[in-house]
Amino acid sequence: MERRIGTVSRGVRAPIIREGDDLPRIVCESVVQAAESEGFALRDRDVVGITESIVARAQGNYCTVDDIADDVRAKTGGETVGVICPILSRNRFSICLKGIARGVKKVVLMLTYPSDEVGNELVTLDQVDEAGIDPYTDVLTLEKYRALFGVNPHRFTGVDYVAYYEELIRGEGADAEIIFANRPHAVLEYTDTVITCDIHTRKRTKRILRQAGAKTVLGMDDIMNAPVNGSGYNEFYGLLGSNKATEERVKLFPRDCQAFVEKTQALLIEATGKQIEVMIYGDGAFKDPQGKIWELADPVVSPAHTPGLNGTPNELKIKYLADNDYGTLTGEALQEAIAKRIQEKEGDLKGQMASEGTTPRQITDLIGSLCDLTSGSGDKGTPIILVQGYFDNYTS
Repeated sequence: MERRIGTVSRGVRAPIIREGDDLPRIVCESVVQAAESEGFALRDRDVVGITESIVARAQGNYCTVDDIADDVRAKTGGETVGVICPILSRNRFSICLKGIARGVKKVVLMLTYPSDEVGNELVTLDQVDEAGIDPYTDVLTLEKYRALFGVNPHRFTGVDYVAYYEELIRGEGADAEIIFANRPHAVLEYTDTVITCDIHTRKRTKRILRQAGAKTVLGMDDIMNAPVNGSGYNEFYGLLGSNKATEERVKLFPRDCQAFVEKTQALLIEATGKQIEVMIYGDGAFKDPQGKIWELADPVVSPAHTPGLNGTPNELKIKYLADNDYGTLTGEALQEAIAKRIQEKEGDLKGQMASEGTTPRQITDLIGSLCDLTSGSGDKGTPIILVQGYFDNYTS
C-alpha cells in the first residue's frame, strides 16, 4: 500500500539523566520501547537525535565559577580585562561573566548595540536613528547611553541587562566600566587584554584585535578548554555552548561526541536490525520573526553525527516542475511525470532552476532545528527525538 505520510518527528520520553548513566543504552531502550508502546515500526534511515544537555550531564561535564575565575586569572594576569560582544542572557552568559569578574580586578564590558549577536535588543534601530547615532562608528559611554536611551528592559525577560551585568561584575569584587560599540578594537582604548565573547564571528574578532595591537586575545572557546582543578572542559569550544546549572556551577558543551553517536547507533542497529542514524543536537538554527532573536547560541547545531547525515539536501522543487516543465499536465499524468523526474534526478542539482528555492543547508542543521523545536526547552521531558521519513521524497 502506498505510504501516505511523509516526515514525522516524535519526542521520546526518557528517565531523568544523571552523571554516570549509560546514556547510549538508555537512548536505545527508550526508542525501542516508544515504538512498541505507540505501535509504529522503526525503519532504515530513521534519525535519532539526543539533546546535548543530557549527553553533557551523563558525562558530568561541569565546571564551577571558581574554575572559570582561576582559568581567566592564569590566562590574562587578572588585572584589567576587556570583555566584548557578549550575548544578553541570564542562562548562557551571566554565569560566565561571574567567573570572569571573579578572576580579575576590573572588567571593561563592551556591549554591541542596538542588539547582541543573536538579536537581543538593547535598544531598537528606530531609537538609534532618532538619536542620530551611527552604530558602526560611535562609541558610547554608559552615561551617554543612559542620556540617549534611558532604561530599556528586555522585551521578554524584563531585565535591564546593562544594570544587571554591571551589578554582577561589582558583586564579584571587580571594578566595572561599560561602553557600547560595534568595532572590536574600540576596547583597546581601555585595555590591551581582551576576552571576546561572540560565538559565530569570534575568529574574525580575534583577528581584528590582534592586528590592532592587542597583547592578549582570548575567546570563550579559550576558557575552560582544558581541566582546571579537576573540572570538566571542552577542548574545542571551552565555555561556548555552556549553560547555568546552579549559581556556582556551569554545564559545558559535551565532549567525545563522535564516539557517543557511534556507540548509540551500534546499539540501535543491534536491537532493531535497521540502519538508524544518530546525532547530538543543541540549539536550532532559526530566527524568531516576532522577537528578532536568532536561536543559535550554541557554537554548532550538532557537535557530532553518524556518516549518513553528512551533506546537504539534493531536492527538486515540485511546484516549479508543476508550474513550468509540466504546466500543461494534470491529474495522474502530472503525478507520473513528476515522479519520473524525481527518480531520474542528477546527484548534484546545484545551479539548476528546478531546484531553485530548496534549502541549501547542512542536513544536520535542518534536522537539528526540527529536533530542537520538537523537544522544546521546558518541561516536555523528551530529550530524545525520533525523526522518520526525512529522506523520503514524492516517490517513496
